[in-house]
Amino acid sequence: MSTAIDEEGTAVAPIPAAGSTHRNGEQSRARYPDAEGFVERDGQRLFYEVYGKGEETVFLLPTWSLVHSRHWKMQIPYFARHFRVVTMDGLGNGRSDRCRDPRRYRAAEFARDFLAVMDATGTERAVVVSLSTGAQYQLALARIAPERIIGAAFIGPLFPYAPSYLWLLRIPGIWRLIFRRPPRIRRLYRWWLRYNAVHWREDYPAFAEWFISRCFREPHSTKAIEDGVGWALETDPETLIATVFDGESGGRPVGRRALRAMAKDLHCPVLVASGKLDKITPPQDHRALARLTGGKLEAVDDAGHFLHARKPVQFNLALRDFSEDVFGRPRKPRDANVYRPDGRPRALFISSPIGLGHAQRDVAIARELRRLNPDLQIDWLAQDPVTRVLEAEGERIHPASAHLANESQHIESESAEHDLHAFHAIRRMDEILAANFMLFHDVVRDERYNLWIGDEAWELDYYLHENPREKRVPFAWLTDFVGFLPMQDGGERENFVTADYNADMVDHIAEHPEVRDLALFVGNPDDIVSERLGPELPMIRDWTERHFDFTGYVTGFDPADLGDRTRLRAELSYGDDERVCIVTVGGSGVGADLLRRVIAAFPQAKERVPELRMIVVAGPRIDPRSLPSHAGLEVVPYVHNLYRHLAACDLAVVQGGLTTAMELTAQKRPFIYFPLSHHFEQNFHVRNRLERYGAGRRMDFDDSPPERIAAAIAEEIGCDVNYRDVEIDGAARAARSLAELL
Repeated sequence: MSTAIDEEGTAVAPIPAAGSTHRNGEQSRARYPDAEGFVERDGQRLFYEVYGKGEETVFLLPTWSLVHSRHWKMQIPYFARHFRVVTMDGLGNGRSDRCRDPRRYRAAEFARDFLAVMDATGTERAVVVSLSTGAQYQLALARIAPERIIGAAFIGPLFPYAPSYLWLLRIPGIWRLIFRRPPRIRRLYRWWLRYNAVHWREDYPAFAEWFISRCFREPHSTKAIEDGVGWALETDPETLIATVFDGESGGRPVGRRALRAMAKDLHCPVLVASGKLDKITPPQDHRALARLTGGKLEAVDDAGHFLHARKPVQFNLALRDFSEDVFGRPRKPRDANVYRPDGRPRALFISSPIGLGHAQRDVAIARELRRLNPDLQIDWLAQDPVTRVLEAEGERIHPASAHLANESQHIESESAEHDLHAFHAIRRMDEILAANFMLFHDVVRDERYNLWIGDEAWELDYYLHENPREKRVPFAWLTDFVGFLPMQDGGERENFVTADYNADMVDHIAEHPEVRDLALFVGNPDDIVSERLGPELPMIRDWTERHFDFTGYVTGFDPADLGDRTRLRAELSYGDDERVCIVTVGGSGVGADLLRRVIAAFPQAKERVPELRMIVVAGPRIDPRSLPSHAGLEVVPYVHNLYRHLAACDLAVVQGGLTTAMELTAQKRPFIYFPLSHHFEQNFHVRNRLERYGAGRRMDFDDSPPERIAAAIAEEIGCDVNYRDVEIDGAARAARSLAELL
């Protein structure tokens, strides 16, 4: 583990040296390629990927070999829905070959690599997009094969046109001298004289962290920096030295006269995106390129060098408009003004897909909202397993939902044997969240709604705060917890990063309070943990009480409506002489290991409780056939309105999720719950709430072999409980608040 360096050269927080990957070695992607392959040119293999179909192609070019094509991850899913997208790993990083011949890294050689990939992928012409040093390669491509470029977009281009100290580096031999033998002046060495072969050979990871940190000057960029460092460590110092050592390499300074000639070679529309905080290439040079080419300048406030990665929404929208103009498409206005012909009000509901609890309470809130406004049409932007609930309830799922990147699948890929580091799983979901926000933006760009509702729709809340101008109608935010909390074994890094994420949220609300027209906490003030958001940050309860209204808990049903329990058991075919135990782990596939452990306990539990009838609910994302079986054990798939079965049971064994535990609490049924290891919400927020209600028996999965679970089932089944009452009007209270926004 190494240390991040701020602009003054001060260590601020350790960064994992290998970047961030999930348990399978690579982060889940929001979109996977439709085709991939290698093309060989001049003895070197170059890796490429193709996304989407059609002739209108956007070619996302490589930049300096410090990073590979994954730096385009915030663009690929969005543009692959609207165009065909080609990416490639530049020589020296990613899955392309490593080469140590400096001549092979000349700008003209990269341009010929691009042509080889275009030929291999059947790309006649494309809108080409470059980042930083990639501008030199792109300009070389325009000189060699201008007919292959239909439009050129640049991000933070290396176009050193304005007078600066760089003229010194054009003195013959001075670059090679400084690069090979930099002066050991400490203050200079802490700044740009880190850019030298000596330092790279001595401590390449430190250079990677320093350089990538300068690329992301925006506050709260910890995840982006970790990604960049991880990509940089996929190459090596000798390869990187070769990329800048030749006199014609793309990273070397070029004379103003030559730059002007290169700019004039661009006989196509041009877009230049410039981050006002860019510390790698000066914004005045970006403006010069736009001026010399007659192109459009897209200035991004509060953005650094990798603005497309850290501030993707504004850039994506600008590049889409630019590309549509280049391809001659009629451009759609960003602010749709299309209402239903009948004039009915419309709401778009975005419900978190991580589990089924959000869906059940959201359907209950929608039902109450329609009672207050019978003409209201509610469309749902949702994905599996939430769509199972919505379909069963007859709700209207927006067709665009089919294009959502799968969040549940990502969460499942992060889990292992009842262990899910929930905070890091959410953090590593960044490209999925960005892709899903861009899909949401497409929906509201094409259709007009009167209200947006997001129940823990993290992408919607985050990117609306990052881009407040994109918020055009009232927006309501719902959640049942506030504040990321570090696990005890997370160490200094986790303490720092969770606090930084909380600080980002605090800053968002302070800077743009107008984004959330309504913030509802699903619960009561006493449900909030007695913890601080981070050092020098507010207490969670104090901050939440200032910025949220409280609905009380939303169960999605009234226990009184279930009627007499004896009659309910008979209706569900549960005999009076049976002790019914329901085992369920919610809507995701994360709980499969708990199901297997409880199933292994069944024979011993049956010996202790001969009248035991155990029903294991696999849920919508676990195949019942993948689970073990025993004589007398029942394994069933997804069960709609499972709360009816929980009301009738004598005991439930569940995961540590809030919804199922609170359903059991509301119905005064005994239950055992197993919080997922390293799941901050289940171990802190949910546990705190259940302890306040005096509900459930908590057990630790790692300390609970089958025989101990069997004993606990025998002890708890059929026991009388004395839980605190759960309110039954939470959905109605939430609906009344939402109705005011309509």
